[in-house]
Amino acid sequence: MAARGKLIVFEGIDGSGKRTQLELLAKSLSKRGVAFTQVGFPRYEGFFGRLAGQFLNGEFGPLEAVDPHFSALLYAGDRFESKQEIESSLAAGKAILSDRYIGSNLAHQGARVPEAQRGGFLEWLARLEYGIYALPHEDLVLYLRLPVSEAHRLIGEKEKRDYTALRRDLQEADTAHLEAAAKVYEGLARQPNWTTIECVDSASRMLRPPDEIHKDILAAMEGRIFSAAQAKG
Repeated sequence: MAARGKLIVFEGIDGSGKRTQLELLAKSLSKRGVAFTQVGFPRYEGFFGRLAGQFLNGEFGPLEAVDPHFSALLYAGDRFESKQEIESSLAAGKAILSDRYIGSNLAHQGARVPEAQRGGFLEWLARLEYGIYALPHEDLVLYLRLPVSEAHRLIGEKEKRDYTALRRDLQEADTAHLEAAAKVYEGLARQPNWTTIECVDSASRMLRPPDEIHKDILAAMEGRIFSAAQAKG
């Protein structure tokens, strides 16, 4: 029987380069002969994913008009639709590289709750996803840390997305929301299965090249996810 695969998740505010780093890691794992599959959330073609796209496109009203419990249920339902696929891949011994997962829901919808009620909301949402829906826990979460100002600029350079006609969707356009989401992410990143990857050089304050960030990701995986021999290079 194959050893259980590992669930490796990329998290970070919009524009932090999650998809870029996921693709670089996929190439590295392919070279090492590591069996893996890729997923990304939301899945806008799914039942709940389509509704999440409508929410982000502003079809349910402005951001402040939508109850965060409602939007959180959409994202959680989207993952629940993929639960069997995720569990089957892990049981087959495949690594899963995920562009967003439960952390995104906690950060972005938690950011929309007043700080005084935020702790209770995060507990409720974690219970929904990990408990009631029994979604697999992440083996490693790679948190790509990026200043909101830089993230907002990079979002504006993205190509057109299928789920929205907007240049920046409802959450991406709101810098106060991105700041709050980043704050929630900082709290989540204290968990032992999370590791923080800096996307900006602390000395130059310039965006680091993707290949440098990728090297940090491989180093974070060494000994925690794969053997040293698989992680080097």
